[in-house]
Amino acid sequence: MNTKRVGDIGEERAVEFLKKKGYKILARNYRCRFGEIDIIAKHRDYFVFIEVKTRRYKSYGRPIESINGLKISRILKTVNFYLAQNRIYDSSMRIDAIEIFLNDSKNIEINHIENIVC
Repeated sequence: MNTKRVGDIGEERAVEFLKKKGYKILARNYRCRFGEIDIIAKHRDYFVFIEVKTRRYKSYGRPIESINGLKISRILKTVNFYLAQNRIYDSSMRIDAIEIFLNDSKNIEINHIENIVC
């Protein structure tokens, strides 16, 4: 299974997980000149921008570890562009991460980390 396929499976699982938790999915794979946001959702009064990281093997480390300062900077620029483009002002927002471990097709671990940027 190639990394694109692993990522796609992870994003599908993340969307299912979020919907079960009451999130309304607004966009997937939103792209602009600054970067990409995997999932944009609304939950209660928050716009939530979600970075999904999927791994097949824990030996490569936790997926959250791959979200470095440069990635956070790109996410923030992309979030600001999205908010401006959609004329969303004075709304609460946060940036989350979802780690997906694909141990096998039946054993999937999901870890939702809220508010990764303070």
